[in-house]
Amino acid sequence: MSLAPFDLLALTLNSLRSNPLRSVLTSLGVFMGVAAVSATLEVGNISRAVIAEQLAEGDAPQVRIFVEGELKLEDMEFLRQRLVGVRAISASTWVYPPSPTIFQDQEAQPSMTPVSEDFILTSGKKLLAGRFFTPADFENYRPVVVIDQFLLDKLFQGQEAVGETIYVGGRPYVVVGVVPTNPRDEEPEGQLLVPMSFYHALSGSRDLGSLQLRPYKLETLKDLQEQAKLLLEQRFPDKRFYAYNNVEKILEQQQTLELASRGLTAVGIISLLIGGVGIANITIAAVMERTPEIGLRRAIGATRRDIMLQFILEAAILSLFGGTAAIVSVHGLTTVVAETFKLPYQFEKRIAILSLGSALLVGVGAGFGPALRASQLDPVKALRNS
Repeated sequence: MSLAPFDLLALTLNSLRSNPLRSVLTSLGVFMGVAAVSATLEVGNISRAVIAEQLAEGDAPQVRIFVEGELKLEDMEFLRQRLVGVRAISASTWVYPPSPTIFQDQEAQPSMTPVSEDFILTSGKKLLAGRFFTPADFENYRPVVVIDQFLLDKLFQGQEAVGETIYVGGRPYVVVGVVPTNPRDEEPEGQLLVPMSFYHALSGSRDLGSLQLRPYKLETLKDLQEQAKLLLEQRFPDKRFYAYNNVEKILEQQQTLELASRGLTAVGIISLLIGGVGIANITIAAVMERTPEIGLRRAIGATRRDIMLQFILEAAILSLFGGTAAIVSVHGLTTVVAETFKLPYQFEKRIAILSLGSALLVGVGAGFGPALRASQLDPVKALRNS
């Protein structure tokens, strides 16, 4: 007759308490392995969070294309119709030198950037107030402007800017929106965005300074860069094109962190497997040490299933104990490190479940063979060894 589950659990716990050194050593092996796995997953998560923060600080990931010569709006349409994986494409140019910009008695020297219709989508800028340019603004050559936060603070000093008129180089412009200042500008001077059609009408030129291409996925950024450059080189074989993306360093850092994370993952898995080998060795020793006990229990009615389940349950309990201790320790250490170095960290149940699951899998898997061997011992031969 098989033991009741509660009796089997009580018997298993008594067995573990009667051999504290063996229990501690087994749990320690699991602790080391799970700690390595858990720490590796935390490092990977923090690394991805750091990369995400860096990407969020500036404009959206995009490809920028320059040319020795002139680009026209039809060249932008040429790319739009042929590129694969492009979410948005826009154009911009530069106006130099900066023109004095005045509102009432305040003056600034911001840079002016004429932009095409999809610039806000390509750049990923968020509107802090007002709106961006509409198709009607471009079609009707309206003298409207979007300013950045720095210029808002300098010219308006806490006043509402949307709907107000500022003077740029002596010309009036109506402020229709406000966007954030690029945080990567160490010494910002302010920025003015104006519709490219209006600027072309003023200057008499139809040239574009550069094209910006935003992909749907960050992973396809470099492919989009090469694709766009190749198409333009085929269209203008006598011109030299320059293409780069605005997150090159971040992508290199991401690749380095991914490689490091994979290496740490391999180390964690090896550590966990070593812990499993330790469990198997200690369980085999326990079976040999307790052979007379197993024979006696079989003689008084214990089934093979009872014997096997007891050893498997011992391995599972020790794995859970070691794994839980490892997760708590890694969480505490990671919290301290994250607070010290101002890193983004948040405890994730998914990592805890994965780490604990791997501990159980390795622990029970390593203990299954010795447990099966113990259940197959002949009671008579086992009693003779007493």
